[in-house]
Amino acid sequence: MKPELLSSKFTVRRLRTEDIDRIYELSSRNTIFYQYHPPFVTRESIQEDMRAFPPGMEEKDKYYIGFFEKELLVAVMDLILGYPAEEIAYIGLFMMNLNYQKKGIGSWIISECANCLKGFGFQKIHLGVDKGNPQSNAFWKKNGFVVTGEGEYIRMERHL
Repeated sequence: MKPELLSSKFTVRRLRTEDIDRIYELSSRNTIFYQYHPPFVTRESIQEDMRAFPPGMEEKDKYYIGFFEKELLVAVMDLILGYPAEEIAYIGLFMMNLNYQKKGIGSWIISECANCLKGFGFQKIHLGVDKGNPQSNAFWKKNGFVVTGEGEYIRMERHL
């Protein structure tokens, strides 16, 4: 999959080690997220996330991507294709730049990604939400995700 196909509005590309400071700047301002998902972000934890794969997945399956408006990082997404099953895409992380929140832009990104993934033959998107995080819960429900179970996280999915 070519990440640039995920949005018509933003430039989308894989994030690299050189982007860690940008990712840290975006992430560290999202303090509500880390109230429910400790520990607080570090440059080292970002680097670890960039290299982390679910069991059985490889580098080719993972898209740790950024959505850019010119040079400004608007959103970060950790997208795993074919996990936990071939027809499912998994969002491990989606985080918006604070200046772009509450304007419908995050929903726009998710909608475009969902349409693109459907075009590639995926049938569902899965993700996990931290328990008790009202901001995340409301965002994903607004974007068509439903709760499918609870464990360490609240499991959610959206049919495409």
